[in-house]
Amino acid sequence: MMLIVAGSITTEPDGRQVFLDAVQPMVAATNTEPGCREYAFTPDPDDETRVLLYELWDDQDALDGHFASEHMATWQAASATLPVLGADIKKYTISDVGPVR
Repeated sequence: MMLIVAGSITTEPDGRQVFLDAVQPMVAATNTEPGCREYAFTPDPDDETRVLLYELWDDQDALDGHFASEHMATWQAASATLPVLGADIKKYTISDVGPVR
């Protein structure tokens, strides 16, 4: 079963670009991980303090590997100093995938 991790991060005013710049090395490293199909942090076009997160993983083992990676540990330590006010991120288990129409 595939997994989607999705949600949003809220930054302090003028903090969004600081967050996006800081997360780029982790995004690049994560996109090379086995089982990672998509991994992106994207600025919300309607809210200058909001970043959208979208991840697509082959399975829970792949996601667990991501959380155990060195670049994730480095990111978690670095992110503690970023201008983040909060986050709302959820994991979704996908049992079926098909075209929209």
